[in-house]
Amino acid sequence: MSEEKFQSPQIENVVASGSIADSIDLEMLSAKMEHYDLNKKRFPGAVLHLQNPKVAVLIFSSGKVVITGAKSPEDLVRGQAILIQKMKEAGVFCHDTPKVAITNMVCSYDMGKYINLNKVVITLNLENIEYEPEQFPGLVYRIKEPKIVALLFSSGKIILTGGKTMEEVERGVVFLEQKLGNILL
Repeated sequence: MSEEKFQSPQIENVVASGSIADSIDLEMLSAKMEHYDLNKKRFPGAVLHLQNPKVAVLIFSSGKVVITGAKSPEDLVRGQAILIQKMKEAGVFCHDTPKVAITNMVCSYDMGKYINLNKVVITLNLENIEYEPEQFPGLVYRIKEPKIVALLFSSGKIILTGGKTMEEVERGVVFLEQKLGNILL
């Protein structure tokens, strides 16, 4: 019997947040930046769309930002560097060392096997599981360590969220593989 090769989870989105400045004049930036949307009636901040890497940055007057849409931690770092450069060019006084950190990684994973969600509910600890198929077709499994939320679908596809590193996400996958190993058809 051959040993199955571990397939890595695929990153779908990396989200980071933190502070890049003490304050930011959002109106001033609207005159100086391309791909910049400011509509205070709809949203209390501005949205800057970067093209390469393709990320969106939510910018707040407090100096805080949320960067989303990165497909890797490296893209996130590149996006942050481009953001800081654009901000400085527009006249914003940025922190020498911006305090921006990954807050969430959303990853997908395919177990390659059908998952009987009803059997999972019956077999595993119910306090970590939410499953209401009339409301949502997936099972929500809250892993305590690492602190990951996994959405399991009967197709074998899994969405993992809450990890701050790929190591945490991969530990979550290993945990799921061990927990579901005897349940899978």
